[in-house]
Parts: sequence; structure tokens; C-alpha cells
Amino acid sequence: MSNSRVQALLSTQAGWGTLALRIPAGIIFAAHGSQKLFGWFGGYGLDGTGQWMDSIGLSPGYLMALLAGGAEFFGGLALIIGLLVRPASAALSFAMLVAIFSVHLPNGLFMSNNGYEFALALLAISVSLLITGGGKGSLDRRLAGH
Repeated sequence: MSNSRVQALLSTQAGWGTLALRIPAGIIFAAHGSQKLFGWFGGYGLDGTGQWMDSIGLSPGYLMALLAGGAEFFGGLALIIGLLVRPASAALSFAMLVAIFSVHLPNGLFMSNNGYEFALALLAISVSLLITGGGKGSLDRRLAGH
């Protein structure tokens, strides 16, 4: 990858406001990913999550659980430390779109009915960070030389 592409990927003019998005969203994503990958925090791990994903038509379930869990866990960690925020946000945005359209949309908006409101909020945060980058306080900004 050329230096100008790396620079464009890491560059961010955003201020400190992105930190208020990155940290809580990163914690939420990393926790949800750890449920899928490792069975932490009451999750089902790869086998259980994979079986559930197969049951809702996301096949092969084990691979889908690995992809979703990996995007959420490692993407969440990336948001927390502010490293490769744009690619992480792209992966997380895609994961939230899949969650909304494959699981939550038929249930309506509200979380009380397993609706899409939480996934929509996480999608909005992810898209915002995809556009703005990590902002001040991110490793991306330091690596870009700002």
C-alpha cells in the first residue's frame, strides 16, 4: 500500500468528540464479540453462535460466527485504542447491517421486542467514525503525523 493511501486511511481532522464515541462503542463491540468467540459474559462461543446463525439462515454458521465475532471483538479493540479506526468501522457497519436485516428488522424498532434500535445506534456510531476517523487521542492520528 502506498504511503499516500496509508496517510489517507489514518488521517483525521476530527476533535475529541470521536473519543466519546470510540470508547463506549468499542467496549460494547468487544464484549459482544467475546460472547461469540469465547463464550464470555454469558455468550455461547463459536459453536453455539454458529448453530444459531445456521438456524436463521446465515450459513455456514461457524464461519459466520467467526466473522461476526472477529469483526466485533477486534474492531471494538481497534476503536478503543484508535488504531485503524476506518477499516474497523467499515467492518462493524457491515456487521450491524447484517444484524439489522437478518435478525432485528421484523421485530420493529424497540429493544424490548428484540428490535433494531440498539443495532441502529451502533451502526450510526460506526458510520460516523468511518467518515471522521479516530480523531484526537487516536493512534491513527499519531501515526499520520498530526
